[in-house]
Amino acid sequence: MNEYLLFLVALIPIAWLMISLGALKMEGHKTCFLTLLITLILAIVFWKMPALDAVTAALEGVALGLWPIMLVIIAAVFTYNVSVHTKSMELIKKMMINISTDKRILVLILAWGFGGFLEAIAGFGTAVAIPASIMAALGFDPVFAAIICLIANTAPTAFGAIGIPVSTLAQITSLDVNLLSYTVTIFLTPVIILIPIILVMLTEKTIKGIKGVVAITLVSGISFAIPQMFIAKHMGADLPSIVGSVSSMICTIIMAKVFYKEKSSPSDKSITFKSIVLAWLPFILVFLFIIFTSPLFPKVNEFLSTIQTSVYIYTGEGAKPFTFLWLATPGTLIIIATFIGGAIQGAKFKDMFHILMKTFKQMSKSFITILSIVALAKVMGYSGMIKSIATILVQVTGKYYPLISPVIGAMGTFVTGSDTSCNVLFGGLQVEVAKSLNLSPYWLAAANTGGATAGKMISPQSIAVATAATGLVGAEGKILNATFKICIFYVIILGLIAYFAAPLFNII
Repeated sequence: MNEYLLFLVALIPIAWLMISLGALKMEGHKTCFLTLLITLILAIVFWKMPALDAVTAALEGVALGLWPIMLVIIAAVFTYNVSVHTKSMELIKKMMINISTDKRILVLILAWGFGGFLEAIAGFGTAVAIPASIMAALGFDPVFAAIICLIANTAPTAFGAIGIPVSTLAQITSLDVNLLSYTVTIFLTPVIILIPIILVMLTEKTIKGIKGVVAITLVSGISFAIPQMFIAKHMGADLPSIVGSVSSMICTIIMAKVFYKEKSSPSDKSITFKSIVLAWLPFILVFLFIIFTSPLFPKVNEFLSTIQTSVYIYTGEGAKPFTFLWLATPGTLIIIATFIGGAIQGAKFKDMFHILMKTFKQMSKSFITILSIVALAKVMGYSGMIKSIATILVQVTGKYYPLISPVIGAMGTFVTGSDTSCNVLFGGLQVEVAKSLNLSPYWLAAANTGGATAGKMISPQSIAVATAATGLVGAEGKILNATFKICIFYVIILGLIAYFAAPLFNII
């Protein structure tokens, strides 16, 4: 069949998702399930995918959607719900307001700094679910909280979940992980500085919203970008976003307390160091559990990783066993940390178990949305639909390909909801194109990762996480319309960086 026709047909699921969510304002769980059915039919009819292979590809997506993606989302919301139950969330709210009453500064600390930190240590939706929940509790409009956290959760995702997207990309492309990590940070530095500015402007709904907080906004971005670049160059993919986000939070809070005193509330003497540690204890334990069981501590990680179950689900060519990691996965660790932290805060085990069950019920529609979209991504990948799209884009653009290199990355994350999956799908393609155009493979691999971060803010999977965390199930279309405009602007900037800076990296 004509490859251009296949290209147009492969775009149908993506186009339908955009139209149904953005224009028709259909609920996410309805349109994503319908899109999955459409994708299955297209894969079988046009790509001649055997029906059994198509169904088992979707089932593998359902398995991935359940474990670890839905698990970590439920865990994140469970942590927040327990914090509400123990009243520690009230103290966290007081602390945040004590730092600043200016919503722009709170956005920089919570959505950008804290969100980046959660993305770095856990990924899989925590960076949207937890900060959006806290912001809604602080009095932010829930829709705004969801939108702002989705936009903030872009650049940090390149090194999310202890650097998995970049380390995976290095493995599948046989590139040096340290050099690739460094190149990715160079590529993303301009947008890392730009995103906090955009967040502040959106908070005030005007370009003039930056007035009065220019310095702290620039510090919030620069203090993320520079440490991240240094760590990436010397230590690889594991720690850049952790160090960058923590540095950003510390610098932003110090600036708020020193130079923006008039925007903070009078000191609350009821907030002691002990009460602060106790209030944040579940989050502290989440951090410690994930860090000390990560690949940074190989013996612990290897031991926990042996507690697994591997099964073959997909029946087609290239099938690999799907592995359920029962303990070495963020969702399980977050739930355990929350039970321990909640118990120390005074919550009864029975009450916390009841809260966990209520959280499952609260997320019922999100289950359908997320499982459908991950299943859809698996079908598109295995059938060759995504490859059909990418191949034509390369043919049509020629030497101007770097301009649309980030677009391919954004498209990959829009469909899969994952930077890692996007890098797996398109990383090899980007490297091969770079070689054919006599460009640095590291640069276009970095462009793919950069584009993948852009697609994160419009991915139906990410939007489903945001709506579930803020109680806005059914508002997916409204949120997509808002983030889509920012995504276009973001991708254009990345495309210009990819194209005009590419010659500088031919030496790599």
